[in-house]
Amino acid sequence: MTAFRHVIFDLDGTLVDSLPGIAYSVDAALTACGFTASDCDLAPLIGPPVRDILETVSHTHDRAVLQRLESSFRASYDAEGWRRTKCLAGVPDMLWNLMTSGCELRIATNKPSIPTGRILRELRLAAFFRQVICRDSRVPPFSSKAEMLSHLIARHGMDRQDCLMVGDTSEDWRAAEAAGIACAIAGKTFASWNELEAMVRKEEVAV
Repeated sequence: MTAFRHVIFDLDGTLVDSLPGIAYSVDAALTACGFTASDCDLAPLIGPPVRDILETVSHTHDRAVLQRLESSFRASYDAEGWRRTKCLAGVPDMLWNLMTSGCELRIATNKPSIPTGRILRELRLAAFFRQVICRDSRVPPFSSKAEMLSHLIARHGMDRQDCLMVGDTSEDWRAAEAAGIACAIAGKTFASWNELEAMVRKEEVAV
């Protein structure tokens, strides 16, 4: 029996490297809407909703313009950008080890459901997860990752002490904190998949 029965993963930056595809489609959206392609390092921006990224790189707060940028991004990303996503090294083995040790694995991501499903199937990760929840998994959409986590916990009657969020950003940490569950952040609370597996088994995770 593992210390954490329910392990909920972020997707971008945690299990997959989505930066090449997002950067490709951000530049496509900027060009389509008359902006200069971005020379900004997008890596620190990955994680929050794409509109936040587009607002940062375009330097505009105009809602109508941002809507056009987001629509252009979605068209590019859903057609081509998502194909550039790569699975991070060691992820399939780590997921297999957790699943076969008794953990129920889920994903909570800001990425829309269509590209999320395509990426998980393309990278052969879909079978590891009991459930995948995205911002647009319901109508109206979830307002935050914290709301997604709270929804998962309530709907499935999970004991919060049995739940662990695994992510790579401060948003993931804040979401877990708001939902009242433990959190492990890549590169801070664990440095390798072996360390994460040990945390899941031995409760070596700070709340």
